[in-house]
Amino acid sequence: MSIESVKELVSQFEQSGIREMNVTIEGLSLYLSKNEINHPNEPQTLPKVSKADVSHIMEETKSVSANEPQIDKVSEPLDGKIITSPIVGVIYTSSEPGKPSFVSVGDSVSVGDTLCIIEAMKIMNDVVSDTSGTISEIFVENEQIVEFGQPLFRIS
Repeated sequence: MSIESVKELVSQFEQSGIREMNVTIEGLSLYLSKNEINHPNEPQTLPKVSKADVSHIMEETKSVSANEPQIDKVSEPLDGKIITSPIVGVIYTSSEPGKPSFVSVGDSVSVGDTLCIIEAMKIMNDVVSDTSGTISEIFVENEQIVEFGQPLFRIS
């Protein structure tokens, strides 16, 4: 492939709507790209940011945070323990629809008692008590989606 052919190919590539092209002709490989690629050996030029810009961004962040709904944080009581969700999934408070809940407020539980079931990826996972005591609060409802670490029960 001659230099003139390469120049013509590059010229046509630049005028086309093609973003990338890899051509191999007569043992010569040519890769062309219009995409910006950050090469690890090239120094990156970062934009200049003033203190005023940083202050403005911080104020915008504070106002956005103030307008977002706040999630109630449940603190660990001195006389009890919070049982949290070990996984993300759907919580079931009974073994099947129509059956009574595993536990209710005021129920006594022992280590190893099933408190609820969390379904994740079609697998049912028992959540068991790791402490003995009385259920003093239930923070979730049946068939609610729960997050990892979300408070489920308070045992006093």
